[in-house]
Amino acid sequence: MECVVQGIIETQHVEALEILLQGLCGVQRERLRIHEICLKSGPNLGPVASEVRLLCDLEQAEPSWTVRHIGGAMRGAGAEQISVLVRTMVESKASKNVLRMGAQITVTVSSINKMLKVHATDEAVPVTPGIQLVEVTAPATGETYAEVASAVSSFCEYLAPLLHLSKPGISTGVVPTAAAAAASLMSDGGGTTL
Repeated sequence: MECVVQGIIETQHVEALEILLQGLCGVQRERLRIHEICLKSGPNLGPVASEVRLLCDLEQAEPSWTVRHIGGAMRGAGAEQISVLVRTMVESKASKNVLRMGAQITVTVSSINKMLKVHATDEAVPVTPGIQLVEVTAPATGETYAEVASAVSSFCEYLAPLLHLSKPGISTGVVPTAAAAAASLMSDGGGTTL
């Protein structure tokens, strides 16, 4: 299982987000180029939506693939009460980014691109120019998801000056004050102790 929230951020503010994250956890940003293929089931294929993501790490000399199966979201009154989406997830490997939040939290900033020709990654065209997708995930179990969800929610409050994060599928748009928050972070040079 995993807990997940998503949001969007303007590309010009990504560097400020990096500074904020480094101040929070001390973990250096890891640059990745991932080619991801998503096979998603539609509502007419069964009662529970699921997807299989095939991820290829393009940074490696010998590209390595990861298969990630994402199942349906947890349902019921308990699921409605919490601010993150809890869903089943099986993957061959886990992230090494561990933050001091009581949970292993991974922040991913992605640019969604479409390829006009098969495998022509260098010629990919941005689907949403100037906007990046931000996803925060943390692994959980049936016994720990409440604590992990709380940790993710608390973590999201630290990022609130730059971006809104919510359950996937609920679009909250960009933060109107993000430019001022980003300018403040950039002028501090990342030296602010949080």
